[in-house]
Amino acid sequence: AQQERESTVATSKASIVDKLDAVAYRLLGDKVQMFMPLFEDLEKTLLKAELKLNFKVYLSLLIFCSLIATAVVTTLVPFLSYSVFHVSLVPAMLFGVGSGMFTGAASVFGFYFYPVYRADAHKREVDDELPFAVGYMSVLSSAGVNVERIFESLTALEKPLAVSVETREFVRGIKLFGLDAVTSLQKTAERTPSERLRELLEGIVSTMHSGSNMTVYLRLKFKTLMRLKKHSLKKFSDTLSVLAEVYVALLLTGPLLFIIMLSVMSMLGAGTIGPFSTDLLLNLITYVGIPACALVFLVVLDALMPKW
Repeated sequence: AQQERESTVATSKASIVDKLDAVAYRLLGDKVQMFMPLFEDLEKTLLKAELKLNFKVYLSLLIFCSLIATAVVTTLVPFLSYSVFHVSLVPAMLFGVGSGMFTGAASVFGFYFYPVYRADAHKREVDDELPFAVGYMSVLSSAGVNVERIFESLTALEKPLAVSVETREFVRGIKLFGLDAVTSLQKTAERTPSERLRELLEGIVSTMHSGSNMTVYLRLKFKTLMRLKKHSLKKFSDTLSVLAEVYVALLLTGPLLFIIMLSVMSMLGAGTIGPFSTDLLLNLITYVGIPACALVFLVVLDALMPKW
């Protein structure tokens, strides 16, 4: 029952995104041509991120959502500032325009870097799991299994690895498009965001061309990848202590000092700092600043933390 509910939620989310894609492309699909040179590197990133979206569709969605977000924030922020926080009209309007411009820029930034984040997350997952996948491949190779069957076995695992995305592309290239194993390996190597996996696939191609022993190559690669993994885990443990100090300074000590300072200023009669009241600044720090910093910290931590 739980799996059915999760599947229903995922399907409904996918349908909403599909409808939004369709609306954005219908409205802006013919007008995004002029912006495509500015985002030319985004097309390759979309392929590596496995988003399954056409470049023009994604660019239309980027512009559409950025315009909507800018319009909503530019309208809503002055209204809330004037009616709820009692900011005077002109500063409220200026704050609304500035917030709208910032929201539009942040929306473009988010849409641009989301595929980069997705591709990087997949790269890290592949790099983390690759030593175990190569060890599995070397065992199969020592039993006399050929490369195509090895990749099919990785694709058919009950609990797929991150590298199963690439092995699935390899198998699809052979069975669906009629490519030979070497060509399919080369195309898979071009699309993967992981440098280590690309080196592995190119090494397999070279081994097949030269007629060398595949089992020996995979065993040597397994030992090399395990050494790299041990080194990366040690490096992360050193980084974690630095992140702990940054967390204490940024999310505990810093906000506490600002809140105390603003409270004292309010008690001494300094009710405003520029056009903003101390109460408004306290609310911004408490309900916007701290959550935003915490979110950024979580994203950075997720980007650095090994999955295995």
